[in-house]
Amino acid sequence: MSFLELAKARYSCRKLTDKPIEPEKIEHILQAAIAAPTAKNLQRYTIWALKSPEALDKLKQTTNYTFGAALAFVVGAHKDGAFDRPFDNKNFSEIDAAIVATHLMLAVQDEGLGTTWVGYFDAPKLKELFPEMQDYELIAVFPIGYPAEGAKPSNRHEDRRPLSEVVAEL
Repeated sequence: MSFLELAKARYSCRKLTDKPIEPEKIEHILQAAIAAPTAKNLQRYTIWALKSPEALDKLKQTTNYTFGAALAFVVGAHKDGAFDRPFDNKNFSEIDAAIVATHLMLAVQDEGLGTTWVGYFDAPKLKELFPEMQDYELIAVFPIGYPAEGAKPSNRHEDRRPLSEVVAEL
């Protein structure tokens, strides 16, 4: 499958099974995530894998959007030590973590699994429940699983603005 085919095939899967995911698939997903480029290759992010029932129960206290998954990744950005653009001091940690998260999300699709980028979660509560996340800006939660029967893209999945509206030639 070409990259364009993969990008178009990926959709926000909101109906997952809790079937265990093979360790080699998890490894492939994480390898793809850490292959993501970061500003000056500083890699100031962390990916937390929530696998235990206890960890997933804590996650469910912060969001209703776990979709039945038995695995979730949380991606966080650490500002300290990340690249700061010298012209305006823009810190790139969140941008870098979002690139990592995008690689992760596409790798999930490549492995025949489903996920969605969950931004609707109580970050302060998540940090309270997982103190190791305290010093991070939490970017996204990714519930991961095999798509359940009846899982399908939303009716708006293929709706895209035309290139003429999103590309400005100068």
